[in-house]
Amino acid sequence: MGVKLTERAATEVLKIMGEQKYDLEKTMFRVAVGGGGCSGLSYGITFDTEYDEKKDTKTNVHGVNMVVDKKSALYLDAVTVDFYEGLEKRGFFFDNPNATKTCGCGTSFQG
Repeated sequence: MGVKLTERAATEVLKIMGEQKYDLEKTMFRVAVGGGGCSGLSYGITFDTEYDEKKDTKTNVHGVNMVVDKKSALYLDAVTVDFYEGLEKRGFFFDNPNATKTCGCGTSFQG
């Protein structure tokens, strides 16, 4: 099933890439999971030009080249990355139906 990127999040990714003058053909939006955070694992997003077809999976979602390494993919199955913009906060957030525990700020989880 993999990671889902909403259209709203993809629009924001493309906007940031344009503002930062990234090469849209060579730069990818990387979604990953690493150790740390209040709940044990934390989400990570970054822009990357490195892609290893043995270690990574690449898809194009709403015009965004998105990359997930295969280790992170185990924790990100069925996760949706969205973008929220409101008075109290602004940024990307993760909806993880597999998380058994999350922290208050939404950046770490247990799976």
